[in-house]
Amino acid sequence: MRHIAIVGSGPAGYYTAEAAQKAFGDDVRVDVFDMLPVPYGLIRTGVAPDHQSIKGVARRYEKTALTENVRFVGNVAIGRDLEIAELQELYDAVVLATGAPRDRQLGMPGEDLENVFGSAAFVGWYNGHPEFADLDPDLSGDTAVVIGMGNVALDVARILAKTVEELEGSDIVSHAYDALNASSIERIIILGRRGPHQIMMTPKELGELGSLERAAPHVERDDLPEEVEDAMLEPGLRKSVTLLRQYAATPEHIRAEKQIAIEFAFFTQPKSLIGNDKVEQIEIEHTKLEKGRAVGTGEIRQLPAQLVISCIGYQTAPIPGVPFDTRAGRFANDDGRILPGLYCVGWAKRGPSGTIGTNRPDGQGIVELIAADLADGTLGRGGKSGREGFDELASKRGLDVVTFQDWKKIEEAEAAAARDGAPREKFVDIEAMIRASSR
Repeated sequence: MRHIAIVGSGPAGYYTAEAAQKAFGDDVRVDVFDMLPVPYGLIRTGVAPDHQSIKGVARRYEKTALTENVRFVGNVAIGRDLEIAELQELYDAVVLATGAPRDRQLGMPGEDLENVFGSAAFVGWYNGHPEFADLDPDLSGDTAVVIGMGNVALDVARILAKTVEELEGSDIVSHAYDALNASSIERIIILGRRGPHQIMMTPKELGELGSLERAAPHVERDDLPEEVEDAMLEPGLRKSVTLLRQYAATPEHIRAEKQIAIEFAFFTQPKSLIGNDKVEQIEIEHTKLEKGRAVGTGEIRQLPAQLVISCIGYQTAPIPGVPFDTRAGRFANDDGRILPGLYCVGWAKRGPSGTIGTNRPDGQGIVELIAADLADGTLGRGGKSGREGFDELASKRGLDVVTFQDWKKIEEAEAAAARDGAPREKFVDIEAMIRASSR
Protein backbone atom coordinates (compact mmCIF):
# COMPACT_ATOMS: atom_id res chain seq x y z
CA MET A 1 0.00 0.00 0.00
CA ARG A 2 1.25 3.46 -0.93
CA HIS A 3 0.28 6.59 0.98
CA ILE A 4 -0.03 10.07 -0.53
CA ALA A 5 -0.74 13.31 1.34
CA ILE A 6 -2.13 16.25 -0.63
CA VAL A 7 -2.05 19.64 1.08
CA GLY A 8 -4.91 21.71 -0.30
CA SER A 9 -8.43 20.61 -1.27
CA GLY A 10 -9.05 22.89 -4.23
CA PRO A 11 -9.15 21.86 -7.92
CA ALA A 12 -5.43 20.98 -8.08
CA GLY A 13 -5.70 18.85 -4.95
CA TYR A 14 -8.75 16.85 -6.01
CA TYR A 15 -7.62 16.40 -9.62
CA THR A 16 -4.38 14.97 -8.21
CA ALA A 17 -6.33 12.64 -5.90
CA GLU A 18 -8.48 11.49 -8.82
CA ALA A 19 -5.37 10.82 -10.93
CA ALA A 20 -3.79 8.84 -8.09
CA GLN A 21 -6.89 6.66 -7.86
CA LYS A 22 -6.76 5.89 -11.56
CA ALA A 23 -3.01 5.22 -11.54
CA PHE A 24 -2.76 3.05 -8.42
CA GLY A 25 -6.26 1.66 -7.95
CA ASP A 26 -6.82 -0.02 -4.60
CA ASP A 27 -3.11 0.10 -3.80
CA VAL A 28 -3.16 3.73 -2.66
CA ARG A 29 -4.58 5.78 0.20
CA VAL A 30 -4.82 9.51 -0.33
CA ASP A 31 -5.39 12.03 2.47
CA VAL A 32 -6.38 15.52 1.32
CA PHE A 33 -5.56 18.13 3.97
CA ASP A 34 -7.01 21.61 4.31
CA MET A 35 -6.55 24.29 6.96
CA LEU A 36 -10.28 25.11 6.72
CA PRO A 37 -13.06 22.75 7.83
CA VAL A 38 -14.54 23.02 4.32
CA PRO A 39 -13.18 21.71 1.00
CA TYR A 40 -12.85 23.01 -2.57
CA GLY A 41 -10.55 26.01 -2.05
CA LEU A 42 -10.82 28.38 -4.99
CA ILE A 43 -14.20 26.96 -6.02
CA ARG A 44 -15.71 28.04 -2.71
CA THR A 45 -13.88 31.28 -2.00
CA GLY A 46 -12.41 32.43 -5.32
CA VAL A 47 -14.96 31.83 -8.07
CA ALA A 48 -17.43 34.72 -8.29
CA PRO A 49 -20.64 34.05 -6.31
CA ASP A 50 -22.80 34.80 -9.36
CA HIS A 51 -21.01 32.12 -11.41
CA GLN A 52 -22.77 29.12 -9.92
CA SER A 53 -22.35 26.96 -13.03
CA ILE A 54 -18.55 27.08 -12.60
CA LYS A 55 -18.90 26.03 -8.96
CA GLY A 56 -20.74 22.92 -10.17
CA VAL A 57 -17.36 21.25 -10.84
CA ALA A 58 -17.28 20.51 -7.10
CA ARG A 59 -19.65 17.61 -7.79
CA ARG A 60 -16.80 15.88 -9.60
CA TYR A 61 -14.51 16.35 -6.61
CA GLU A 62 -17.21 15.01 -4.30
CA LYS A 63 -17.30 11.75 -6.27
CA THR A 64 -13.57 11.37 -5.61
CA ALA A 65 -13.88 12.43 -1.97
CA LEU A 66 -16.56 9.85 -1.21
CA THR A 67 -14.46 6.88 -2.32
CA GLU A 68 -12.78 4.65 0.26
CA ASN A 69 -9.19 5.37 -0.68
CA VAL A 70 -9.50 9.19 -0.63
CA ARG A 71 -10.13 11.03 2.63
CA PHE A 72 -10.68 14.72 3.41
CA VAL A 73 -8.76 15.92 6.47
CA GLY A 74 -10.14 19.38 7.26
CA ASN A 75 -9.26 21.92 9.94
CA VAL A 76 -5.60 20.82 9.95
CA ALA A 77 -3.02 23.51 9.14
CA ILE A 78 0.51 22.66 8.06
CA GLY A 79 2.88 24.74 10.16
CA ARG A 80 0.36 25.04 12.98
CA ASP A 81 -0.80 21.49 13.68
CA LEU A 82 2.04 19.56 12.08
CA GLU A 83 5.10 20.19 9.93
CA ILE A 84 5.92 19.18 6.38
CA ALA A 85 8.74 16.98 7.69
CA GLU A 86 6.23 15.07 9.81
CA LEU A 87 4.00 14.48 6.77
CA GLN A 88 7.01 13.20 4.86
CA GLU A 89 7.72 10.71 7.63
CA LEU A 90 4.15 9.41 7.44
CA TYR A 91 3.49 9.40 3.67
CA ASP A 92 5.41 8.09 0.66
CA ALA A 93 4.69 11.28 -1.26
CA VAL A 94 3.52 14.75 -0.18
CA VAL A 95 1.95 17.02 -2.81
CA LEU A 96 1.52 20.73 -2.11
CA ALA A 97 -1.68 21.99 -3.77
CA THR A 98 -1.99 25.14 -1.69
CA GLY A 99 -2.70 27.49 -4.59
CA ALA A 100 -1.71 31.14 -4.47
CA PRO A 101 -3.79 32.73 -1.70
CA ARG A 102 -1.74 35.90 -1.18
CA ASP A 103 -2.03 39.15 -3.11
CA ARG A 104 0.92 40.56 -4.99
CA GLN A 105 1.82 43.94 -3.56
CA LEU A 106 1.43 47.10 -5.60
CA GLY A 107 4.78 48.37 -4.35
CA MET A 108 3.86 52.04 -4.37
CA PRO A 109 3.38 54.85 -1.86
CA GLY A 110 0.01 54.84 -0.11
CA GLU A 111 -0.92 51.18 -0.54
CA ASP A 112 -1.21 50.89 3.24
CA LEU A 113 -4.00 53.51 3.37
CA GLU A 114 -7.44 52.42 4.56
CA ASN A 115 -9.90 51.11 1.96
CA VAL A 116 -7.12 49.76 -0.27
CA PHE A 117 -7.42 46.00 -0.76
CA GLY A 118 -5.92 43.22 -2.78
CA SER A 119 -8.32 41.08 -4.76
CA ALA A 120 -7.68 37.97 -2.64
CA ALA A 121 -8.90 39.90 0.38
CA PHE A 122 -11.80 41.66 -1.35
CA VAL A 123 -13.01 38.56 -3.20
CA GLY A 124 -12.57 36.59 0.02
CA TRP A 125 -14.76 39.16 1.79
CA TYR A 126 -17.75 38.80 -0.53
CA ASN A 127 -17.18 35.04 -0.90
CA GLY A 128 -17.15 34.37 2.85
CA HIS A 129 -13.54 33.31 3.46
CA PRO A 130 -13.12 33.29 7.27
CA GLU A 131 -9.82 35.19 7.03
CA PHE A 132 -11.48 38.14 5.29
CA ALA A 133 -15.04 38.11 6.67
CA ASP A 134 -14.28 41.15 8.87
CA LEU A 135 -12.72 43.24 6.09
CA ASP A 136 -15.61 45.77 6.16
CA PRO A 137 -14.80 47.88 3.05
CA ASP A 138 -16.27 51.37 3.02
CA LEU A 139 -18.58 51.66 -0.01
CA SER A 140 -19.86 55.15 0.83
CA GLY A 141 -17.65 56.92 -1.72
CA ASP A 142 -18.69 57.50 -5.30
CA THR A 143 -15.59 56.21 -7.14
CA ALA A 144 -13.91 52.80 -7.00
CA VAL A 145 -10.69 52.04 -8.87
CA VAL A 146 -9.93 48.46 -9.88
CA ILE A 147 -6.31 47.93 -10.92
CA GLY A 148 -5.79 45.12 -13.43
CA MET A 149 -7.00 43.91 -16.81
CA GLY A 150 -7.89 40.27 -16.13
CA ASN A 151 -11.03 38.35 -15.25
CA VAL A 152 -10.62 38.97 -11.53
CA ALA A 153 -10.85 42.72 -12.18
CA LEU A 154 -14.03 42.08 -14.16
CA ASP A 155 -15.47 39.97 -11.35
CA VAL A 156 -14.82 42.72 -8.80
CA ALA A 157 -16.25 45.45 -11.03
CA ARG A 158 -19.34 43.37 -11.84
CA ILE A 159 -20.07 42.53 -8.21
CA LEU A 160 -19.68 46.20 -7.24
CA ALA A 161 -22.08 47.20 -10.03
CA LYS A 162 -24.83 44.61 -9.65
CA THR A 163 -28.12 45.26 -7.92
CA VAL A 164 -29.14 42.94 -5.10
CA GLU A 165 -31.84 41.60 -7.42
CA GLU A 166 -29.13 40.59 -9.89
CA LEU A 167 -27.30 38.84 -7.05
CA GLU A 168 -30.28 36.63 -6.26
CA GLY A 169 -29.36 33.05 -7.00
CA SER A 170 -25.73 33.71 -6.09
CA ASP A 171 -24.05 32.53 -2.91
CA ILE A 172 -22.65 35.92 -1.98
CA VAL A 173 -22.54 36.08 1.82
CA SER A 174 -25.07 38.22 3.66
CA HIS A 175 -22.61 40.79 5.05
CA ALA A 176 -21.46 41.62 1.50
CA TYR A 177 -25.00 41.43 0.09
CA ASP A 178 -26.17 44.02 2.63
CA ALA A 179 -23.14 46.27 2.15
CA LEU A 180 -23.51 46.28 -1.62
CA ASN A 181 -27.22 47.09 -1.27
CA ALA A 182 -26.22 50.23 0.64
CA SER A 183 -23.33 51.15 -1.68
CA SER A 184 -22.98 54.72 -2.99
CA ILE A 185 -20.55 53.87 -5.80
CA GLU A 186 -21.42 55.57 -9.08
CA ARG A 187 -18.18 55.19 -10.99
CA ILE A 188 -15.88 52.17 -11.37
CA ILE A 189 -12.58 52.72 -13.16
CA ILE A 190 -10.76 49.62 -14.46
CA LEU A 191 -7.17 50.64 -14.87
CA GLY A 192 -4.50 48.94 -17.01
CA ARG A 193 -0.94 49.78 -18.05
CA ARG A 194 -1.29 48.53 -21.60
CA GLY A 195 -3.96 48.60 -24.29
CA PRO A 196 -7.00 46.63 -25.50
CA HIS A 197 -4.87 44.12 -27.41
CA GLN A 198 -3.02 43.14 -24.22
CA ILE A 199 -5.98 42.42 -21.92
CA MET A 200 -6.37 39.03 -20.20
CA MET A 201 -10.17 39.20 -20.15
CA THR A 202 -12.23 36.41 -21.69
CA PRO A 203 -15.29 37.18 -23.84
CA LYS A 204 -17.86 35.62 -21.50
CA GLU A 205 -16.79 37.67 -18.48
CA LEU A 206 -16.30 40.85 -20.50
CA GLY A 207 -19.65 40.42 -22.20
CA GLU A 208 -21.46 40.26 -18.85
CA LEU A 209 -20.72 43.96 -18.29
CA GLY A 210 -22.94 44.81 -21.24
CA SER A 211 -26.09 43.39 -19.68
CA LEU A 212 -25.98 44.88 -16.20
CA GLU A 213 -29.19 46.48 -14.98
CA ARG A 214 -27.83 49.76 -13.57
CA ALA A 215 -24.30 49.96 -15.02
CA ALA A 216 -22.83 50.54 -18.47
CA PRO A 217 -19.22 49.97 -19.63
CA HIS A 218 -17.39 52.76 -21.42
CA VAL A 219 -14.30 52.61 -23.61
CA GLU A 220 -12.58 55.61 -25.19
CA ARG A 221 -12.48 55.16 -28.97
CA ASP A 222 -9.03 56.73 -29.12
CA ASP A 223 -7.66 53.90 -26.96
CA LEU A 224 -8.60 51.30 -29.58
CA PRO A 225 -6.11 50.38 -32.32
CA GLU A 226 -7.12 50.28 -35.96
CA GLU A 227 -9.72 47.57 -36.42
CA VAL A 228 -7.66 45.85 -39.14
CA GLU A 229 -5.08 45.00 -36.47
CA ASP A 230 -7.61 42.75 -34.68
CA ALA A 231 -7.10 40.11 -37.38
CA MET A 232 -3.72 39.25 -35.86
CA LEU A 233 -5.23 38.31 -32.48
CA GLU A 234 -6.07 34.79 -31.32
CA PRO A 235 -9.85 34.15 -31.59
CA GLY A 236 -10.75 34.57 -27.91
CA LEU A 237 -8.93 37.87 -27.55
CA ARG A 238 -10.39 39.06 -30.85
CA LYS A 239 -13.90 38.47 -29.44
CA SER A 240 -13.01 40.40 -26.31
CA VAL A 241 -11.66 43.34 -28.31
CA THR A 242 -14.83 43.29 -30.45
CA LEU A 243 -16.82 43.73 -27.25
CA LEU A 244 -14.65 46.68 -26.26
CA ARG A 245 -15.38 48.23 -29.65
CA GLN A 246 -19.11 47.75 -29.05
CA TYR A 247 -18.82 49.46 -25.67
CA ALA A 248 -16.95 52.35 -27.27
CA ALA A 249 -19.79 52.73 -29.81
CA THR A 250 -22.56 52.83 -27.19
CA PRO A 251 -24.45 56.14 -27.58
CA GLU A 252 -23.94 58.61 -24.76
CA HIS A 253 -27.67 58.92 -24.02
CA ILE A 254 -27.87 55.17 -23.31
CA ARG A 255 -24.90 55.31 -20.93
CA ALA A 256 -26.43 58.36 -19.24
CA GLU A 257 -29.52 56.33 -18.33
CA LYS A 258 -27.44 54.08 -16.07
CA GLN A 259 -26.61 54.85 -12.44
CA ILE A 260 -23.09 53.45 -12.59
CA ALA A 261 -20.35 54.02 -15.16
CA ILE A 262 -17.71 51.33 -15.64
CA GLU A 263 -14.79 53.06 -17.33
CA PHE A 264 -11.84 51.30 -18.94
CA ALA A 265 -8.69 53.38 -18.46
CA PHE A 266 -6.14 51.88 -20.83
CA PHE A 267 -2.51 53.03 -21.09
CA THR A 268 -2.59 54.10 -17.46
CA GLN A 269 -0.25 52.99 -14.68
CA PRO A 270 -0.72 53.80 -11.00
CA LYS A 271 2.07 55.79 -9.36
CA SER A 272 0.80 56.39 -5.81
CA LEU A 273 -2.29 56.41 -3.63
CA ILE A 274 -3.13 59.66 -1.89
CA GLY A 275 -5.06 60.35 1.29
CA ASN A 276 -4.74 61.11 4.96
CA ASP A 277 -5.81 57.90 6.70
CA LYS A 278 -8.12 56.65 3.96
CA VAL A 279 -7.46 56.64 0.23
CA GLU A 280 -8.92 59.65 -1.59
CA GLN A 281 -7.10 59.78 -4.93
CA ILE A 282 -4.87 57.75 -7.18
CA GLU A 283 -1.99 59.33 -9.07
CA ILE A 284 -1.60 57.86 -12.54
CA GLU A 285 0.82 58.18 -15.42
CA HIS A 286 -0.18 57.73 -19.02
CA THR A 287 1.81 55.14 -20.91
CA LYS A 288 2.62 54.09 -24.45
CA LEU A 289 3.65 50.74 -25.87
CA GLU A 290 7.23 50.14 -26.91
CA LYS A 291 7.92 46.59 -28.16
CA GLY A 292 4.87 45.39 -26.24
CA ARG A 293 5.91 46.98 -22.94
CA ALA A 294 4.18 49.88 -21.20
CA VAL A 295 6.49 52.88 -20.89
CA GLY A 296 5.61 56.01 -18.95
CA THR A 297 5.11 59.23 -20.93
CA GLY A 298 5.61 61.61 -18.00
CA GLU A 299 2.00 62.79 -18.26
CA ILE A 300 0.69 62.53 -14.70
CA ARG A 301 -2.68 63.33 -13.19
CA GLN A 302 -4.91 62.37 -10.28
CA LEU A 303 -8.21 60.51 -10.27
CA PRO A 304 -10.70 60.30 -7.41
CA ALA A 305 -10.58 56.96 -5.60
CA GLN A 306 -12.43 56.32 -2.34
CA LEU A 307 -12.01 52.54 -2.77
CA VAL A 308 -9.10 50.76 -4.50
CA ILE A 309 -8.92 47.05 -5.27
CA SER A 310 -5.69 45.70 -6.75
CA CYS A 311 -6.17 42.73 -9.09
CA ILE A 312 -2.58 42.28 -10.28
CA GLY A 313 -1.97 38.66 -9.36
CA TYR A 314 -1.41 36.23 -6.54
CA GLN A 315 1.43 34.48 -4.76
CA THR A 316 1.78 31.15 -3.01
CA ALA A 317 2.26 31.34 0.76
CA PRO A 318 5.68 29.98 1.82
CA ILE A 319 5.84 26.96 4.13
CA PRO A 320 8.75 26.56 6.57
CA GLY A 321 11.19 23.96 5.32
CA VAL A 322 10.02 24.09 1.69
CA PRO A 323 12.25 25.80 -0.93
CA PHE A 324 10.52 28.90 -2.24
CA ASP A 325 11.04 31.01 -5.37
CA THR A 326 10.41 34.49 -4.01
CA ARG A 327 10.62 36.19 -7.38
CA ALA A 328 8.07 33.87 -9.01
CA GLY A 329 5.90 33.73 -5.88
CA ARG A 330 5.65 29.91 -5.86
CA PHE A 331 7.50 26.88 -4.57
CA ALA A 332 10.89 26.26 -6.17
CA ASN A 333 10.40 23.15 -8.28
CA ASP A 334 11.56 21.22 -11.30
CA ASP A 335 8.37 20.46 -13.23
CA GLY A 336 6.60 19.69 -9.95
CA ARG A 337 9.44 18.04 -8.01
CA ILE A 338 10.63 20.06 -5.02
CA LEU A 339 12.62 17.51 -3.00
CA PRO A 340 12.61 13.70 -2.95
CA GLY A 341 9.07 12.74 -1.96
CA LEU A 342 7.85 16.35 -2.01
CA TYR A 343 5.95 17.75 -4.98
CA CYS A 344 3.75 20.69 -5.92
CA VAL A 345 0.85 21.07 -8.33
CA GLY A 346 -1.43 23.78 -9.73
CA TRP A 347 -0.74 27.40 -8.89
CA ALA A 348 1.71 26.34 -6.18
CA LYS A 349 3.77 24.81 -9.00
CA ARG A 350 3.32 27.11 -11.98
CA GLY A 351 2.01 30.36 -10.51
CA PRO A 352 -1.51 31.80 -10.91
CA SER A 353 -2.22 30.99 -14.53
CA GLY A 354 -4.65 28.87 -16.51
CA THR A 355 -8.22 27.86 -15.85
CA ILE A 356 -9.72 25.47 -13.31
CA GLY A 357 -9.52 22.73 -15.94
CA THR A 358 -5.79 23.32 -16.41
CA ASN A 359 -5.28 21.65 -13.04
CA ARG A 360 -6.52 18.30 -14.32
CA PRO A 361 -3.59 17.48 -16.63
CA ASP A 362 -1.33 19.11 -14.06
CA GLY A 363 -2.53 16.61 -11.42
CA GLN A 364 -2.10 13.73 -13.86
CA GLY A 365 1.46 14.85 -14.55
CA ILE A 366 2.38 14.93 -10.87
CA VAL A 367 0.99 11.43 -10.31
CA GLU A 368 3.10 10.21 -13.25
CA LEU A 369 6.17 11.69 -11.52
CA ILE A 370 5.24 9.96 -8.27
CA ALA A 371 4.78 6.65 -10.11
CA ALA A 372 8.17 7.04 -11.78
CA ASP A 373 9.86 7.87 -8.47
CA LEU A 374 8.21 4.85 -6.84
CA ALA A 375 9.36 2.62 -9.68
CA ASP A 376 13.02 3.68 -9.54
CA GLY A 377 13.24 3.53 -5.75
CA THR A 378 13.54 7.28 -5.14
CA LEU A 379 10.68 7.10 -2.64
CA GLY A 380 11.93 4.01 -0.84
CA ARG A 381 10.32 0.60 -0.51
CA GLY A 382 7.15 1.62 1.31
CA GLY A 383 6.17 0.62 4.81
CA LYS A 384 5.11 4.10 5.90
CA SER A 385 2.09 4.36 8.17
CA GLY A 386 0.09 6.93 6.17
CA ARG A 387 -3.35 7.79 7.49
CA GLU A 388 -3.06 5.33 10.39
CA GLY A 389 0.07 7.14 11.56
CA PHE A 390 -1.56 10.53 11.09
CA ASP A 391 -4.64 9.49 13.07
CA GLU A 392 -2.40 8.43 15.94
CA LEU A 393 -0.55 11.75 15.82
CA ALA A 394 -3.81 13.73 15.59
CA SER A 395 -5.16 11.91 18.64
CA LYS A 396 -2.02 12.68 20.66
CA ARG A 397 -2.24 16.37 19.74
CA GLY A 398 -5.96 16.65 20.24
CA LEU A 399 -6.61 17.88 16.70
CA ASP A 400 -10.26 18.54 15.85
CA VAL A 401 -10.25 16.92 12.41
CA VAL A 402 -13.22 17.53 10.09
CA THR A 403 -14.05 14.67 7.72
CA PHE A 404 -15.92 14.84 4.44
CA GLN A 405 -19.00 13.44 6.17
CA ASP A 406 -18.68 16.28 8.69
CA TRP A 407 -18.44 18.72 5.80
CA LYS A 408 -21.71 17.38 4.38
CA LYS A 409 -23.38 18.43 7.66
CA ILE A 410 -21.90 21.93 7.25
CA GLU A 411 -23.17 22.00 3.68
CA GLU A 412 -26.68 20.99 4.78
CA ALA A 413 -26.71 23.72 7.46
CA GLU A 414 -25.59 26.34 4.92
CA ALA A 415 -28.33 25.30 2.50
CA ALA A 416 -30.93 25.48 5.27
CA ALA A 417 -29.82 29.02 6.20
CA ALA A 418 -29.89 30.37 2.63
CA ARG A 419 -31.95 33.43 1.76
CA ASP A 420 -34.72 32.91 -0.80
CA GLY A 421 -33.29 31.88 -4.17
CA ALA A 422 -29.74 31.40 -2.93
CA PRO A 423 -28.06 27.97 -2.85
CA ARG A 424 -26.44 28.51 0.56
CA GLU A 425 -25.48 30.99 3.25
CA LYS A 426 -21.85 30.23 3.98
CA PHE A 427 -20.50 30.11 7.48
CA VAL A 428 -17.77 32.72 7.74
CA ASP A 429 -16.58 31.66 11.19
CA ILE A 430 -14.52 28.50 11.71
CA GLU A 431 -16.02 27.77 15.13
CA ALA A 432 -19.51 27.95 13.63
CA MET A 433 -18.41 25.47 10.96
CA ILE A 434 -17.07 23.10 13.62
CA ARG A 435 -20.33 23.32 15.58
CA ALA A 436 -22.37 22.56 12.47
CA SER A 437 -20.11 19.62 11.59
CA SER A 438 -20.74 17.92 14.93
CA ARG A 439 -24.55 18.07 14.88
